[in-house]
Amino acid sequence: MKIGFIGLGVMGAPMAWHLAEAGHEIVTVLNRSPLPANLKAAVVASAADVARQSETIVTMLPDTPDVERVLLGPNGVLEGLSSGKLVIDMSSISPIATADFAAKLRAAGAGYLDAPVSGGEVGAKAASLTIMVGGPAAEFERGLPIFQKLGKNITLIGEHNGAGQTCKIANQIIVALNIEAVAEALVFASKAGCDPAKVRTALMGGFASSRVLEVHGERMIARTFAPGFRIKLHQKDFNLALESARSLGVSLPSTALAQQLMNACSARPGGAEADHSSLVQALEILSNHELSNGKE
Repeated sequence: MKIGFIGLGVMGAPMAWHLAEAGHEIVTVLNRSPLPANLKAAVVASAADVARQSETIVTMLPDTPDVERVLLGPNGVLEGLSSGKLVIDMSSISPIATADFAAKLRAAGAGYLDAPVSGGEVGAKAASLTIMVGGPAAEFERGLPIFQKLGKNITLIGEHNGAGQTCKIANQIIVALNIEAVAEALVFASKAGCDPAKVRTALMGGFASSRVLEVHGERMIARTFAPGFRIKLHQKDFNLALESARSLGVSLPSTALAQQLMNACSARPGGAEADHSSLVQALEILSNHELSNGKE
């Protein structure tokens, strides 16, 4: 089919490539990112043109205002929609705004799925993303062949728009609190005189083992904070979590604490662009101790 794909960034570019490799025709508009050299795609002038020329439109954008501009702004997707087309937003944005966007696009006769992903750049390149979907089951079935080219764990969370975004927020809470727990444990062990690398190895064989301990624990010890997932993006997701929690009357105390630690990291020069595993640096400052293989 003809698939409009808007948002060819770190995640979007490999996702669009997988769809092109599967035989779909890709239509796109260039915004912040250039057309990747390995991606065969027709480039048009606006998001409205993408919608006019495509059967399904996929967006993969940084934040809620970006999605609103592309979908509803001047020359946006809404202007090019016709009845029967399907819009799939795979960005991680506000569940509340998602419901509003869906209502406006449905009024034009289009279907709408919110389908945020987890797995980062590695998952996008390997087509192994976890995809969390909100929207009617019939529309989910229409989108499933696309999802199957991009991910492995694909779940319809609920038949209302916003359900996928809610699940993604829950994912980000769990990931960040795991990062914070691993950072606390390694800083504690290191300042007590233990080699954090050996502590991590030991913990990997027990009940404390986790993907975060495996990957991000290693990053903390090796001091490799080049971004896989930037602090500023996790801050954005936490803003969504706390905003949604206020509207629901839910208390997220540990989420708020982790957000403050990320704020401290982000305040440092270049900190917002570092990987979210660099949260350990905020705890190191509070403890006056940097992970250093058991040596002061």
